[in-house]
Amino acid sequence: MSYYTVTLPSGVAWTPNFIAAINHEKCIGCGRCYKTCARDVLQLMAVDDEGAMFAIDDGDDDEYEKKVMHVAHPENCVGCESCNNNCARRCISYSPKAL
Repeated sequence: MSYYTVTLPSGVAWTPNFIAAINHEKCIGCGRCYKTCARDVLQLMAVDDEGAMFAIDDGDDDEYEKKVMHVAHPENCVGCESCNNNCARRCISYSPKAL
């Protein structure tokens, strides 16, 4: 299988890894990954006591069990992995994209 590959100015081939998923069991919803991403890939979600996820609006003070980050627009990811560089929990997984 062939993957998207970029040839760097040094001549080295590099295969970027794009965001695949976020482990909601490990994520604490701190937002560090969200603040790092300039491509609008992520969205902060709330999880209620029944496990249902819903978007958190500004000023939303409804009751929820916890906050987690969600991959809302994976098509916007450029494969820089900056979101994981700022994730203390290392809950983001990546994979290369097939051509």
